[in-house]
Amino acid sequence: MLGLVMEGGAMRGMFTAGVTDVLMEANVTVDGAIGTSAGAVFGCNVKSGQIGRVIRYNKRFCADQRYAGLRNLLLTGDLFGAAFCYEDIPDRLDPFDRTAFAANPMAFYAVCTDVSTGQAVYHRCRDGGREDMLWLRASASMPLAARPVEVAGYRLLDGGIADSIPLQAFQAMGYDRCIVILTQPKGFVKQPNRLMPVLRLALRRYPELLDALRHRHLRYNQTLDFIRAQERLGACLVLQPPRALIVGAVERNPNTLQAVYELGREVALKQLEAVKAFARHAKEGGTP
Repeated sequence: MLGLVMEGGAMRGMFTAGVTDVLMEANVTVDGAIGTSAGAVFGCNVKSGQIGRVIRYNKRFCADQRYAGLRNLLLTGDLFGAAFCYEDIPDRLDPFDRTAFAANPMAFYAVCTDVSTGQAVYHRCRDGGREDMLWLRASASMPLAARPVEVAGYRLLDGGIADSIPLQAFQAMGYDRCIVILTQPKGFVKQPNRLMPVLRLALRRYPELLDALRHRHLRYNQTLDFIRAQERLGACLVLQPPRALIVGAVERNPNTLQAVYELGREVALKQLEAVKAFARHAKEGGTP
């Protein structure tokens, strides 16, 4: 089966949105998609088929304090306004097409981290309804910037803590050929988290989560090595930015968001024929 794997990275996700919009415009379809953090909250628009929605609402609301801001964090414990981002925008301000999402046979998974175990949880989103929105919110709930999200008996935070680029997990589900969208350039090496002293204090109730955070950079770099090995074997095709993306985790400038989005489009258009060939061979059961 052909899969689509989407890394997170906060507003680096505008790069992913540019790539996926080009793929949708070119009618490149996959059997399943999986996203972590921004890869989940932006990538879900692939299943609903909403070309342009991600860049549109982010540009519209990036400077809106209801979307993200210190006031939200101080009043609610969430930097990104939970009700505004996961109710007001998808319900009214820039509607998420739940009907199309549910009707599309493509499977879609969001990756979260269980704060009690420090392990990844992979949830299949089926209808884009209230519970799915909680899973998406949990996937993008960064430590220190969000409260744990309670859903289906779990307490969850950012999926990137446990599985930033879930290629191995998706392969284990049967997606043996995957298009992988990264939001860091080739040669990137993740460093230890400089905020560990603060995290140890803030998350002292969750020792397993702290352990996952402490070793996150090691797992991330090992995953990159695994991806390159899979790429050499023809099991995955990687699309990633040619250079580091200069964009804030909370970006107020819509022009910056547009520039990152356009870079994603540029990369996807340059590799479009290779992507089409990869997808065709994957669906035929062969290798590129």
